[in-house]
Amino acid sequence: MAQTTRAEREKKTVEVMIMLYCKDNHKPKGNLCTECQELLTYSQRRAEHCRFGEDKPVCGDCPIHCYKKDMREKIRTIMRYSGPRMILHHPLMAMQHVIDKRHKPQTEEDNIG
Repeated sequence: MAQTTRAEREKKTVEVMIMLYCKDNHKPKGNLCTECQELLTYSQRRAEHCRFGEDKPVCGDCPIHCYKKDMREKIRTIMRYSGPRMILHHPLMAMQHVIDKRHKPQTEEDNIG
């Protein structure tokens, strides 16, 4: 099995968290309701264009907040709901996320010294 990057894991974790939230709160007929699908598409696009690239931190710990204010509030609501439930539904993904939170990306200032 190929090793995944932090950026790929982050995208998958956010997807699973949105799906968990939507299933429990919006009860969509398909995978996701329209609102949650829009948020997923938005979050995936933001992750793909992250200025840190493959060295990206988890979004919650990022020094640069690239989400628009309304989208940031939506994702926070989802994270507050899904975060504690991830350990039950996806324990390995939850543990990897905790490990990834410890990573701090290198900045240009780090490279100057």
